[in-house]
Amino acid sequence: MKKLILFILLAQLSIIVFAQHEHHQMPDTTKKPATQTKQPVQKRKAAAVKKDTMQMKIAMDTMDHSMHSMSSMPSHAYSRSLPMSRNGSGTGWNPDASPMYMWMKQNQRTDWMFHGSLFLRYTNQDIFSAGSRGAVKFDAPNWFMTMMNRKVGKKGLLNATAMLSLDRITEGGNGYPLLFQSGETWKGERLVDRQHPHDLFSALSIGYTQMINKDIDITAYFGYPGEPALGATAFMHRVSSINNPDAPLGHHWQDATHITFGVGTLGFRYRNFKAEGSIFTGREPDENRYNFDKAKFDSYSYRLSFNPTENWALQFSQGFIESPEALEPDEDVTRTTASVLFAKKLNMNKHFSAAAIWGLNDNGIDHKENSFLIEGNYQCIKNAFYGRYEYIQKSKEELDLDNGYPETNFNIHALTAGYNRQVVSLKNIALIAGTQFTLYGVAKELQSLYGKTPVGFELYLQLRPSLHKH
Repeated sequence: MKKLILFILLAQLSIIVFAQHEHHQMPDTTKKPATQTKQPVQKRKAAAVKKDTMQMKIAMDTMDHSMHSMSSMPSHAYSRSLPMSRNGSGTGWNPDASPMYMWMKQNQRTDWMFHGSLFLRYTNQDIFSAGSRGAVKFDAPNWFMTMMNRKVGKKGLLNATAMLSLDRITEGGNGYPLLFQSGETWKGERLVDRQHPHDLFSALSIGYTQMINKDIDITAYFGYPGEPALGATAFMHRVSSINNPDAPLGHHWQDATHITFGVGTLGFRYRNFKAEGSIFTGREPDENRYNFDKAKFDSYSYRLSFNPTENWALQFSQGFIESPEALEPDEDVTRTTASVLFAKKLNMNKHFSAAAIWGLNDNGIDHKENSFLIEGNYQCIKNAFYGRYEYIQKSKEELDLDNGYPETNFNIHALTAGYNRQVVSLKNIALIAGTQFTLYGVAKELQSLYGKTPVGFELYLQLRPSLHKH
């Protein structure tokens, strides 16, 4: 690159010198009228040289601007050698080709990035009243996030991240209705067929990365709360689910540790491969969504990540979690996950993102429950088409069933299809209107409670940052 720049500079200088030489060699037409017939030729030659000089200067200015833009573009949160588009949740990775919906402000040493999403929504989880567990609600799921990257010396990078959610205010203590969802508690009772609200302080973390060279990084990360090295990028930060207001039914099998009160992670990157290990608090957040839960650091995990090309992000991880559920304090869980994320930029205004995620919870006694998710999102200028399919096994206890039901894992299927369109764009924020339907497949034993094929319907407005035109 340096040789190319030097060559262009020398070429530009030679053209300028040649132009000046030609200018000085032009005859004096006031003293030699006979040469006037050659004057047009000389003028054309000088004009051509001037045009070439201007074109070269424009090209050089464009290259300078491009190089400046590249050098000033914020890096990944935990590597000065990786693009910021690889940022996932916690220290996880997205594909490099992932589009970014954010605002950005920067100076020579510090980059600020602002993310978030707010849905204003009507949801009906059983529009035909097929069963007795559906519910209707007007609500507003939301989250807001700020990240700061600051260069330290020639090879250091400091990251600070804060993420907030007002779910406790907009959703209430028992969250929003979502058939077959389970996890956490409200007023000492298990939350079932509802998605719990997220904590006000969903992430407060700090990380430092030391670059050994362009291929090798060592990262230390601490969060209170934060996210251990376990699972794929959490659903709020996956572009494949950016338009879906609902948490996955397999949330507590795949990425529920994205809010953990007490996390320490050490990571090692070699090129596009990363190995990480975490020690963290196993207990899920309590019912008080405004406080800071006690940090115990009684659980641990590891994760292996690999991005073979700009379009793919792969990971495998395991977490050995002590007493995650308040209602089963003596029960530990081994959580195993694997995922494949995909992103393809078709042009500046069209892109496709997808995810396939598997998660297994094993309590080591009598419950091994699988979950699988595949989802996709096609963004076409102002329109978006998206979908999600889930298969999950849930126990009698997870669904809070009485003794009349067998002790077994119930197979549940959910298929969601949605569409939305951007209706207003004001500077850096977009207002989007959308709708989606979910069709549930219910195990035979549960049909008297849920109906054979309950259908969910949602209508919403979404506010989020516009696509960042990096």
